[in-house]
Amino acid sequence: MYTGILPQVPLHSRTSAGSDLRVTALGGGHGLAASLSALRLITSELTAVVTVADDGGSSGRLREELGVLPPGDLRMALAALCDDTDWGRTWRDVMQHRFTSKGGAGGSLDNHAMGNLLIVTLWELLGDTVAGLQWAGALLGARGTVLPMASVPLTIEGQVRQHNAAGEDTRRTIRGQATLALQGTVENVHLLPPDAPACPEALAAVAEADWVVLGPGSWYTSVLPHLLLPQLRTALSTTKAKRCLTMNLDLNDKETTGMSAADHLRVISRYAPEFGVDVVLADPSSITDVAQFREAAAMIGAEVVLGTVGGSGGTAVHDPLRLAAAYRDIFGDN
Repeated sequence: MYTGILPQVPLHSRTSAGSDLRVTALGGGHGLAASLSALRLITSELTAVVTVADDGGSSGRLREELGVLPPGDLRMALAALCDDTDWGRTWRDVMQHRFTSKGGAGGSLDNHAMGNLLIVTLWELLGDTVAGLQWAGALLGARGTVLPMASVPLTIEGQVRQHNAAGEDTRRTIRGQATLALQGTVENVHLLPPDAPACPEALAAVAEADWVVLGPGSWYTSVLPHLLLPQLRTALSTTKAKRCLTMNLDLNDKETTGMSAADHLRVISRYAPEFGVDVVLADPSSITDVAQFREAAAMIGAEVVLGTVGGSGGTAVHDPLRLAAAYRDIFGDN
């Protein structure tokens, strides 16, 4: 069991942003990494709360073989918080490095991310998930804290509409994040176990924040899960913090095919009607019907802020500087 003292973060890795605005960002995968890459530029009090339902790739193998939380999304959050120095960039690359077996032999380390192995090593040595992530963050000089959303691994389950041979509309139940994310529009999404305990430190981070940022990310498997975990949904709905929902640049990925921007907001309202939002941030290039989008935002109590936050390369990737500028304006105006 962990009884030591957290080591000092190297001085060169501490933030110079100078802001003491407390921000808690929630999500998973590349979406959360995008928001963290922006938020770390404008605040020194940043906490990431990360989904723990991944069951694919390196994370899925470690989860199954060792019975641990899937470390992949936690690793990506830590990498996104690395300082933009030689120290930070080097450790970011170390954390993201993946092993490749020689000649495609498919060895035991094949496709494992180094950061996943490091995080799991710390968990086993310290016997404490949160302490392990703190030590990893200190090693990387991370500009913020990374926490799991739940204290146990979660499983996402949902239903997919299909047509049988007779042309009848049927529903098939899909279990597991990796599979569900590839199925098209899903329904009746829920978490297993349904009464899983939220991470206490994550609940405290939501309660003590000045701003809570949810999204961007895969809507059903990275964003919505935070509102499906009962204790975390209650914390998000009752916090005194203001809440910002960040929309995706690509609204038609494999799990939201055919959904409009307004449909995305309706999903949030349907699964967590008690959850209100202060601001919805969206890039105007991704909104085809602004009036309908504003109407859906109003249903969850939100003001719509439209701003160019995508990169200039034509890919659906948020630009950290543009996104940081948008967040700074939102936080300063509200």
